Amino acid sequence: MPNQTQVIVRLDAELKRQVTKLAQAEGKSLSEVVRELMQQYVKDRDMKGYILDLWEALGSEARSRGHSEHDIEDIIRHVRAEHDQGRS
Repeated sequence: MPNQTQVIVRLDAELKRQVTKLAQAEGKSLSEVVRELMQQYVKDRDMKGYILDLWEALGSEARSRGHSEHDIEDIIRHVRAEHDQGRS
C-alpha cells in the first residue's frame, strides 16, 4: 500500500490477545483489523459520505417504485409542507 504511515496504539494486554486471536481466526493480521476498524469509523462519521449514500439509497428506492426526478421534487415539496404544518 503506497503512502502508509505507522501509528502506535496502546492496548490492554488482554484486549490485544483477544483481538489477535480473532484476527488470526479470520486469516487477518492485527494491523488489517485495526485498518478496517479505522476505515469503518471514518465512514460512519463522514457526514458527506453518509448523505451521499442516503441520497443514492433514496433515489434507487424511488426509481424502483417508478418515480421520476420530477416526482421526487413533488414528493419533497409535499413532505416539507406537511412538516411545516406540523410545526404550526
